[in-house]
Amino acid sequence: MNVSSVLLFLNLGGGEIFIILLVIVMLFGSDQLPQLVKSVGRGIREINDAKSQIQNEIQKGSGLTSDIAKQTTEIKEEINNVEQTVKRQMNAVFESKETKS
Repeated sequence: MNVSSVLLFLNLGGGEIFIILLVIVMLFGSDQLPQLVKSVGRGIREINDAKSQIQNEIQKGSGLTSDIAKQTTEIKEEINNVEQTVKRQMNAVFESKETKS
């Protein structure tokens, strides 16, 4: 998000921005203004760092989901293999009973 989009959102013109800056200078004084800007910049950096950490955690979580899906597929394949083996064995038993009869 850039500054121009924020200003358009707030519907502020050049005159309003100048008045706001003048009020800020009057409230904090020219001596404290650099410290204020530095603090605001530090706060924005911390917010961006937190946002990045949250995005990384979400991406790690989505990787975990794909691992679970892969393992679920493998388990289903094993179950199908066991089912086929059991069916073959049961068919063999039934066939052996029929041939004995």
